[in-house]
Amino acid sequence: MLRTAERACLVMADVSGYTDYLTGSELEHAQDVLADLFETVIGALRPVLRLAKLEGDAAFAYALEAKIDGSMLLDTIERCYFAFQRRLRNIGQATTCPCNACMLIPNLNLKFVVHHGEFVRQRIVGREELAGTDVILVHRLLKNTVGDAFGVNGYALFTAACVEAMGIDPAALNMREHREAYEHIGKVRVYVHDLEARWAHEREHRRVTVEPDNVEASYDVVLPAPTAVAWEYITDPQKRMRWQVGTDRVDQFVAGGRRGVGTTNHCVHGHDAVVEEILDWRPFDYFTEQSQIPHFGPMRFMWQLTSIDEGTLLQIRVEKFKNRKQREQWPVVGPQMTATMEPWFARLGEILREEMASREPDTTPIEKQELHTHGA
Repeated sequence: MLRTAERACLVMADVSGYTDYLTGSELEHAQDVLADLFETVIGALRPVLRLAKLEGDAAFAYALEAKIDGSMLLDTIERCYFAFQRRLRNIGQATTCPCNACMLIPNLNLKFVVHHGEFVRQRIVGREELAGTDVILVHRLLKNTVGDAFGVNGYALFTAACVEAMGIDPAALNMREHREAYEHIGKVRVYVHDLEARWAHEREHRRVTVEPDNVEASYDVVLPAPTAVAWEYITDPQKRMRWQVGTDRVDQFVAGGRRGVGTTNHCVHGHDAVVEEILDWRPFDYFTEQSQIPHFGPMRFMWQLTSIDEGTLLQIRVEKFKNRKQREQWPVVGPQMTATMEPWFARLGEILREEMASREPDTTPIEKQELHTHGA
């Protein structure tokens, strides 16, 4: 029986420096450290990406074509890299152990290979495996010349097929074009996204928040989905149109095919439009925006998402008004805004319940496997 080919974004997350770390460390302790790091990586990739398989020093994951866009893909990969680096830092700060397994932790890094193509599902020894030429390619690309060419160890390598399918503009995002060549495959055009530089920017970038002691009003909503899924439905303009009742359209203006600081949204309601500008963007934790409200003026909102047992706690904080006229108008405008938002989030809750019910659960276990390597 012929199996149906599916199109997806295919992702390999590979721990760089794994071989040197393993051969230079005490095996038992090294395995515990690596298992901890892999749990961090897989936890950050889920549920946007589905884990296909753990392969020693790498995790193979994917997202079906209709389930992800370029912005969510980039956010997920960067968030995973940041979580990995924070975990390395925290392990290093929390231990006084003098063993090599602890001393060599700073030598580890994380790289990604991202491709877009076809695969078929196979059952092998009772386990699902993905197969096809594009699956082979994404694995082959793990052995590449990026480190030698650009002097970077933490990076995401995107194939040209991926950036085209995901609508990513490599030049606008400062990705560097490169070529790799493989026997039986030929030359492959790729783009290198420097995650080490993005991590440095993440640590240095000023945070813009609305703190609890500077709040004019706040709204709490429980959403029945993980934070990454809730984030996507709140920030993707096409998905917003499904639950933002009374909105005619949301026009989004982004740089490089991804949402983030500087992105503007024009939410059109009849003859009026609310103009939103993103001031801070921390997927999938919070974002802060400045909104220009017709007939009222500027408002600053912070949307914070927290994982809870029921799914996600969404807290929306409105910054205190400095303008006297706005403070005087708020007793009228505030209840109107609440009345507008209540049906929005009731509808969003319904959509998220439907979305989660339609998703095939990702039950691929994170197991301690025999340690082997693809290469450093």
